[in-house]
Amino acid sequence: MAKRKIITIDEKKCNGCSLCIPNCPEGAIQIIDNKARLVSDLFCDGLGACLGHCPQEAISIEEREAEEYSESKVMENIVKQGKNTIIAHLKHLKEHRQEKYLKEALDFLKKNNIKTGFEQENQHAQTGCPGSRTQLWQWPVQLMLVPAHASYLQDADILIAADCVPFAYADFHEELLNGKALLVGCPKLDDTRIYEEKLGQIFKNNDIKSVTYAHMEVPCCFGLVGIIRSAIQESGKKILFKEIIISISGEKIR
Repeated sequence: MAKRKIITIDEKKCNGCSLCIPNCPEGAIQIIDNKARLVSDLFCDGLGACLGHCPQEAISIEEREAEEYSESKVMENIVKQGKNTIIAHLKHLKEHRQEKYLKEALDFLKKNNIKTGFEQENQHAQTGCPGSRTQLWQWPVQLMLVPAHASYLQDADILIAADCVPFAYADFHEELLNGKALLVGCPKLDDTRIYEEKLGQIFKNNDIKSVTYAHMEVPCCFGLVGIIRSAIQESGKKILFKEIIISISGEKIR
């Protein structure tokens, strides 16, 4: 089993209200003995669609050893729940930029001759003006929360940004983010040991084209440079690394 993000349910807090159920079209959660239960690691994608719908705050996300998420198993379960549930699941994958899983789901529907109308809608949405797509296209972005196996990291150019940079640099989206997967963090306020472990997993589990680290000129931001270089080296892969420094006045120094 691999280590990955997956939900955990606090049985003491859960009152069995079932509000999380309709927000988990994958079918990973069921009410058993008046408590919400994670019925299978295979069904939980770890993206947390159910989190905001628990009034008891009984659901959270943890990183642990778990069975690999299986899109085909999920689709076998979802098609039994009807067209609306299928579409909700497909939109969930699209909104979280899970392109690999979305393709697997659409291939499953095509193979089984199941039509929902989402296919045509999705194709139409992808034909828009390229300039209009210069924006954030993934979630989550916080380095602590991004799953190391997220499909949008595969074959990606990654931008690691110190969390002050998007506010300080006016051309952040157009110049720095354009076409890249985003990871955001603060090497001063966060635990850099977790950063080191997470980046190591990301570089080992994915074929990364390049890594760009954009940070402020202040001393605390430089600490992540060594961590990124070390994680790249330990991955044993040749990954192009670039460093961009932004001044406190909002200008690019290099």
